[in-house]
Amino acid sequence: MKILFIDGMGGGLAAQLISHLPKRIFEQTDIIGLGTNSLATATMLKAGVKRGATGENAICFSVGEADIIVGPIGIIIPNTMMGEISPKIAEAVASARGKKILLPVNQNHVEIIGLANSSMAMLIKDAIERITKLCDEQLI
Repeated sequence: MKILFIDGMGGGLAAQLISHLPKRIFEQTDIIGLGTNSLATATMLKAGVKRGATGENAICFSVGEADIIVGPIGIIIPNTMMGEISPKIAEAVASARGKKILLPVNQNHVEIIGLANSSMAMLIKDAIERITKLCDEQLI
């Protein structure tokens, strides 16, 4: 099983998610960090991903092989993260066959209606629970 974490800016959101993954997930899966910039990738590597890559081509190429793709909702919306998510990245991620676990992080030009006003800590907890459940289902 292959899990991809995609993040931009400083990579802090993905790093928080990665650091909360149960140890057994690291032992049973291939966990990869994909950054829109080198700082985001470096932050994910420090958080514990097994491999990392940076940039549009790395993201567009890698998402096709993923079983689970994790990141802020902006990774499927062109021009979010101050322009770091190109239309090509957004399309590649949205079209990838893997299950997407997307955190509803506010974007400047997109408002998501109907979501509970959860703290980032609660969103991370919920995402980790879902990732763990999906991994357990696949690995049984």
